[in-house]
Amino acid sequence: TPFQKKVLTTLCQVPRGQYTTYAAISKHLSSSPRAVGNALKNNPFAPQVPCHRVLASGGGLGGFCGSWGRNGEAGLNDDKKRKLLRDEGVKFDGKGKVVGRPWDGFK
Repeated sequence: TPFQKKVLTTLCQVPRGQYTTYAAISKHLSSSPRAVGNALKNNPFAPQVPCHRVLASGGGLGGFCGSWGRNGEAGLNDDKKRKLLRDEGVKFDGKGKVVGRPWDGFK
């Protein structure tokens, strides 16, 4: 869809080793975090278009590959998302929350 194309194009701005949030992308696009998540859910260009770099605002992983953990349980793909981020240099604390500030330098 045209909106999905905007989301994926915006996502390509997030540098390797950084992360952003669904809320930051939605603010940039004047949309909602849920709409951004839905656009990313079916990313046909992953990992070249790095949807793994988008996290929940509270520092949790959020969803990945269409799976979002519920009731404190991990999503089916959380380990894969965490590994991709760690391989890029993103750090996590002992509770599994990302360390640092989300990137929001969208243009």
